[in-house]
Amino acid sequence: MPVDVNGYWKMISNENFEEYMKALDVNVAIRKIALLLKPDKDIVHDGDHLIIKTLSTFKNYNMDFYVGKEFEEDLLGVDDRKCMTTINWEGDKLVCVQKGEIEGRGWTQWVEGDELHLELRAKGAVCKQVFKKT
Repeated sequence: MPVDVNGYWKMISNENFEEYMKALDVNVAIRKIALLLKPDKDIVHDGDHLIIKTLSTFKNYNMDFYVGKEFEEDLLGVDDRKCMTTINWEGDKLVCVQKGEIEGRGWTQWVEGDELHLELRAKGAVCKQVFKKT
């Protein structure tokens, strides 16, 4: 049975985020704003259905998906691209593959104790974020 990721999570660290945003070709003005943010994650996990809300004072982003089912993801407000996304459990980790213009794009998310770990990938750049459950 996959780990329960339900809850509200506050960011406590964000390593290599600017390099990740550069790999996504995010413009410099947006990168500077994004580097100042500490977004929260609000996750509702019910069986194979997950809703992951990324919340900040600048922009919010919602992902609503079923594990194992490919869907078109509109990344408006992130890097303004669309991609075909599939998210699967690999052991206790959620692994996302995003097929589109950006090579090697995706993420891996897992829980250790009361921390949610998120590793974002694009064009060889890796950003590591950690969130604490509130």
